[in-house]
Amino acid sequence: MADLTTEYLYQREVDRVLAALMPQNQLIVRVMLQTGMRLSDALRMPSEGLVGSGWYTEGKTGKKRRYGLPRPLLEAIRAQAGPVWAFPGRKPGTHKTRQAVWADIKRASRAFRLKQNVGAHSMRKVYAVRLMAKYGDLEKVRRNLNHSSSSITAIYAMADLLLERKRKGRRT
Repeated sequence: MADLTTEYLYQREVDRVLAALMPQNQLIVRVMLQTGMRLSDALRMPSEGLVGSGWYTEGKTGKKRRYGLPRPLLEAIRAQAGPVWAFPGRKPGTHKTRQAVWADIKRASRAFRLKQNVGAHSMRKVYAVRLMAKYGDLEKVRRNLNHSSSSITAIYAMADLLLERKRKGRRT
């Protein structure tokens, strides 16, 4: 349940974190923001057959999920991809580790003294809030995120409201 403790970021905070990340980690986070992928799924993207849209199997749930990448993002990924993985690690044949991306996200959020608990899963909440704003339909957001429970989806899709309520509580 640790994922539920990470918090939402406003767009200006997302922009700041992105600007402070190492280039490869910035690409990974951009993939997460664009697709709603979990970090582990983004890291397991293979180089071979890397296309702008398709289906992948989520590591956490085993469910199939659709993704789409805009051409500029896809081209940037291809430009740095390794022979096996879209986001290669330090050792040949391995992908980047979750820990390395997580540590960079934490470093970037500390650099801007962000008060909320920022982690890789914060990006999935940003994605969910964007979907909720676009569709206004919790069930559509739930299906897109492959959640089995609408109550979990509500936490994600309304993360901006929860953060605002928390911040207002600090001021009083």
